[in-house]
Amino acid sequence: MTTPVCTSASTAAVFPTFSSYVRARGPVLLRTARSMSPNPNDAEDLLQTALTKTYVAWDRIEDHRALDGYVRRALINTRTSQWRKRKVEEFVVDEMPEPDPLPAPDPAELQGLRDAMWRAVMRLPARQRAMVVLRYYEDLSEAQTAEVMEVSIGTVKSAVSRALAKLREDPELAMLSA
Repeated sequence: MTTPVCTSASTAAVFPTFSSYVRARGPVLLRTARSMSPNPNDAEDLLQTALTKTYVAWDRIEDHRALDGYVRRALINTRTSQWRKRKVEEFVVDEMPEPDPLPAPDPAELQGLRDAMWRAVMRLPARQRAMVVLRYYEDLSEAQTAEVMEVSIGTVKSAVSRALAKLREDPELAMLSA
């Protein structure tokens, strides 16, 4: 006599035939298969393959109370095999299909954008400006900014959020992005 693998296995039903097992546990196993595949049809195929493997091994499975685990392992192994075998199609072409290069941005326009951004930052209240500069120009974390400013992290988060909202509404920056 075999001992159950887990305590819930001792109360599980023993299925006399494969078809009674599939009728009883099919919907649960299908949900498991659907969690492994985004396409419902592929999930059904995956479950069918796993159940086929289980049917072939039905007489060799000693503890029929652990069938769900066996089928789940078959699902995982089948899905892994499918993933490894997926075919990547390659096509031979005369020329490489390279995208057209994007035109380089005009350095004068970039400098104008930087200047407008800096002017907008300078219009922020002093405390918000300091936090924005520390967070985004000096690249400090919220915790580091809070330590430098001697405030809580929540204060940094809220002040920076309000500052970014003001920058989004800045008329000069809105004109440049339009």
